[in-house]
Amino acid sequence: MDKKLFPGLNSEIYEHPFDSKALISLQRMPGVSLMFKKINEYGIDRLFRFRCLGNGLKVNSRNFPDMYQAFMSACQVLDISPIPELYLVHGEGYIKTFTIGVNKSIVILNMDGFELLSPEELVYVFGHELGHIKSKHMLYHQTATVLPALGKVIANSTLGIGGLATNGVELALYQWVMMAKLTCDRAGLLACQNLDVATSALIKLAGLPGEYITDPVVEDFVAQAREFSTYNLDNLDKVTKILSFIENMRPWAVLRASELLKWVDSGEYQSVLMGTYLTEDSTDTIDIVDDEDDSEEWDFLASWEPSYKRSN
Repeated sequence: MDKKLFPGLNSEIYEHPFDSKALISLQRMPGVSLMFKKINEYGIDRLFRFRCLGNGLKVNSRNFPDMYQAFMSACQVLDISPIPELYLVHGEGYIKTFTIGVNKSIVILNMDGFELLSPEELVYVFGHELGHIKSKHMLYHQTATVLPALGKVIANSTLGIGGLATNGVELALYQWVMMAKLTCDRAGLLACQNLDVATSALIKLAGLPGEYITDPVVEDFVAQAREFSTYNLDNLDKVTKILSFIENMRPWAVLRASELLKWVDSGEYQSVLMGTYLTEDSTDTIDIVDDEDDSEEWDFLASWEPSYKRSN
């Protein structure tokens, strides 16, 4: 079946409200701009690229045609230009995909993903990664990746930003990383345009091998995801919340499936498929009902069910 293409697609049309509000909260924190500036002075972008080029196998239509076709399909659907480079890296015992490069992006898939994901599931995970590029997440995402290693160096140096992590910047950044996944899952679904494929990909990301994915497993996973959406997260204590933020690099498959199902159930996903979406040149905006002045104090775990609406 031919997929719907989205020429000029603006990421705002499918952006998850938790993503935008968490980013606003992060950007308003004192010292954030200086932190990103100083970290990038270390040449983090060049370091990521150097490690990828030195360790990974560059994928093209000749050496890995099926994988490259899945990648190009996601790029075409989401209208990604210029086309990023694609690399295959060593396995780690679990599926891992990530994207590097603020100015010249590279999408990376590990051997586990190559071996365990079907071609359509690859379209979903590639769409997720391309969503980071589409939403211009890379500067923040790379900073979150290296911050644990650089935290002590930064805090003990004379950069003038020591102690930022203890003041909440690191926590706010990790909070945003978790929320950015929700936006990119929507991009992944738009890329593959099959909720069953997205669901099976998330189950595999959770660690279950494909041979164990049966109809009852999928049905119970979906039921678990729907049940999770009703969980009262406001009862979690502060320490639990902080530990959850710190574990932002885990798959969080049930949480992500829960939010993806909400998007589909709301009818917004279908409206995008039907052609109701913003282009990059559009002046239309998405309005959040919550008062924007409150964004600085926003905590997604205490505000799991915000109301929001779109205006055309």
